[in-house]
Amino acid sequence: HPNLVNFLKELILISPWDFKIIRGVSTPEEQNKLYQQGRTIKGFKITNCDGFKKKSNHQIKFNGLGYAVDIGVIVNRVYKGTLQDFHYYQDIYNIAKNSGLLEKYNIEWGGNCWRTFKDAPHWQIKGADKIAFK
Repeated sequence: HPNLVNFLKELILISPWDFKIIRGVSTPEEQNKLYQQGRTIKGFKITNCDGFKKKSNHQIKFNGLGYAVDIGVIVNRVYKGTLQDFHYYQDIYNIAKNSGLLEKYNIEWGGNCWRTFKDAPHWQIKGADKIAFK
């Protein structure tokens, strides 16, 4: 989604931490592979969306756009993506909020937009859950 792209372009300029985009649009098969992590594939559960019955906002919507992106914080050339690294993502959220970027581009952060699941790398267009899939 253009708003998401422009948001990230501005955010990287003011972010207190370096980051890179680690995931944009996902196919149903790619989403399902992530869903299997912590279930049939070793690792921690990272999503509740299986890509088929329950789709992710990383998947293409009716208008051909993806509405979500995941970032990876990099500190001293090391990717920071564990629960102990939440504070890096919180810092980025705080600067995005305080600078007005969230409102400007209608963005919400996965670290605080769900009550039961904190997805610190995740950013999406606010209201994306209401947009129909392709």
